[in-house]
Amino acid sequence: MSNANNSRTYPTRPYLAVSAAIFRDGRVLIVRRGRPPAHGLYTLPGGGVELGETLEQAVTREVREETGLAIAPIGLVGFREAIARDSAARVERHFVILPFAAHWVAGEIALSEELAEAHWLKPDELGRLKTTEGLAEIVAAAAERVALARASAG
Repeated sequence: MSNANNSRTYPTRPYLAVSAAIFRDGRVLIVRRGRPPAHGLYTLPGGGVELGETLEQAVTREVREETGLAIAPIGLVGFREAIARDSAARVERHFVILPFAAHWVAGEIALSEELAEAHWLKPDELGRLKTTEGLAEIVAAAAERVALARASAG
């Protein structure tokens, strides 16, 4: 990642990020963050969009950097806003996150230093985890998008 990432704490503007609900054999990849933001929470792999990247390029790169996996993005499945404030109510972090539905293409999980663990889970297993807000809804929307893509591919 670039040096611009250091300015993401107490930003002057929101930062654009992407994530991916990656499906493989009916299971979705869920990761646990190893550091802020979202330290200790289960979520989707992803990260910031860099200048000059398309959203699909960014999600493909971020997934590869964080997990070592190659993916094929299918399409967007919503959005999330993550705004964290400090004890003085100042905005400490502000991200607009665009999650994608995606197919696993190749590779096995090789975690980056940003992630503590990763698991391929059935979507209905998310309820037992401490997740980022709205994760179950994003995964459900992504599962529908994957099913539609599979049906239209015939």
